[in-house]
Amino acid sequence: MTNIAEKLNISEKLIATLELEKNSLAGTAHIQAIRKTALGSFTEQGLPHRKNEEYKYSPVSALFKSELCPAKQNACAKLTKSTIAELRIPGLDSHLITVVNGFVSEDLSDYNPNAKSVLVYNTRNTAKHAPALFEKHFGQYASNDADAFIALNTAAFQDVLFIQIADNVQVDKPVVILNVTTTETASLASPRNLIHVGQNASVQIIELYVSIDQNASAINNSVSEIVIETGAKALFYKIQDDCPGLNLITTTQASQKANSHFDTHTVTLSGSWIRNNLNILLEGEHCESHLNGLFILNDSQHVDNHTLVDHAKPHCESNQLYKGLLDDKSSGVFNGKIFVRRDAQKTNAYQSSKNMLLSDDAAINAKPQLEIYADDVKCSHGSSTGQIDEEALFYLKSRGIGSESAKALLMLAFTQDVVNTIRIDALRKHAETLIEKRLSK
Repeated sequence: MTNIAEKLNISEKLIATLELEKNSLAGTAHIQAIRKTALGSFTEQGLPHRKNEEYKYSPVSALFKSELCPAKQNACAKLTKSTIAELRIPGLDSHLITVVNGFVSEDLSDYNPNAKSVLVYNTRNTAKHAPALFEKHFGQYASNDADAFIALNTAAFQDVLFIQIADNVQVDKPVVILNVTTTETASLASPRNLIHVGQNASVQIIELYVSIDQNASAINNSVSEIVIETGAKALFYKIQDDCPGLNLITTTQASQKANSHFDTHTVTLSGSWIRNNLNILLEGEHCESHLNGLFILNDSQHVDNHTLVDHAKPHCESNQLYKGLLDDKSSGVFNGKIFVRRDAQKTNAYQSSKNMLLSDDAAINAKPQLEIYADDVKCSHGSSTGQIDEEALFYLKSRGIGSESAKALLMLAFTQDVVNTIRIDALRKHAETLIEKRLSK
């Protein structure tokens, strides 16, 4: 009873300090209606508590002990183009869209606003140029009732990045969304993305999370809705690095139409408390989806990867591979679910979670799940957790390699089958550099 009362008390404080009632009156009539529904859902749910099965191993109450205020747009003024240039991926030619504290910054971005292949809008300035498509899809996939943090984001967001890839367009270079958190006070940033990939189009999207001069109590709660139309192909990369001390919650909700292809890669190397929700709905026949994840933790870092692949139609395939390296007192969670509906015959779905504990104090909770209502399917899941192979370590040391170097080599080898799935050469090299640097600490 006390936990429920405390949960409601924290939620009520959030609604008041973030001025969510006032925020629900902002925007077009369409956005106002969505905000009000979300606020009602968040009020009813409150923040997740320990009795919530989905957050059993990732309690959130400690994140909200400080009195949070909305992250401010004026933080953009403190950043310069040279600062942003240092955060770009070396050797990668890209369309760069910079989002600071949840606000799209056109001054700090680098893309051609007149290009027909990638159309970029934001609700504060330019969404009015494409209202029909935006209103058709915005808020239709990430369900407020599915997670309190989706409802909180929908009630609290102040700007939306809307990326539209037209039908039959093959985007010439990757689109990079640079998500920067910078605030001197305890605050909540609420980035919101809507990405629409038209029929038979293809695009590569990289989402980078970094923090600059950020208060230790800052929270970044982002939601991305991705629509992959018939015959389209989207590769989506999420790199979480350069964000020490940041509390990060991300939700990616993807919807695939018939004959579409969607690959996701989540690499987590830095952050204090991180929760990644990845939900994919295969709502057309002959869809293919691949989910790859890697997290490397130390100190007292906590990372929780939650995935849900919903097979709603027949003749679809999904594959999941998540790997974790955990040291010191760090902790990790992998909760992956494959859901196969009654009509989704001829489904192929596979899931694997592999983890390596580098200290006696590190911990991992892995829970792969299958929920199958069709009878003509091929599905499997598995999870393994262990330590560094002592025989392999002895072999390397016997060849004259030092103990620390030998451990680093084995850990690097452990990461390779995930890293090798990155199809953008410059990004793969960048990831390898970051991982090698991370493992050398």
